[in-house]
Amino acid sequence: MATEDPATSDQRTAEARAAFLASLNSVGSQGDAELQARAKDIHTSAVALARQEADVAKQTDDLAQQTAQYQQIADESRGKLKEIGDVQNWAEMIERDLLVLEETMRIVDDEAAQAPSGSGKVKGRRRWF
Repeated sequence: MATEDPATSDQRTAEARAAFLASLNSVGSQGDAELQARAKDIHTSAVALARQEADVAKQTDDLAQQTAQYQQIADESRGKLKEIGDVQNWAEMIERDLLVLEETMRIVDDEAAQAPSGSGKVKGRRRWF
């Protein structure tokens, strides 16, 4: 059997160890680079999300203020429509009263036309008292 020179064996072991460590460093570096890239993306995304969250919160507050303004306008308009309804109701009541007066005057005119000529009515004019 041939014996190997211990220096050569040590050298080959050292070379193998160096190659193995270089291989591990290479694999570790690739994994580390990927993880660092992911961490950087996550951090960038977190900053963007925080900015978007602040924008959404501001827009929500603006929308709440605008909704309150619209609600106030709607309430005022509802009140004005109620007033218009009250005026319309008042006008209808006056119209009914006028119709009653008109009918009363027609009845009075019909009775006056049927009354004898000396009953207090002056021809062509009405006597109210």
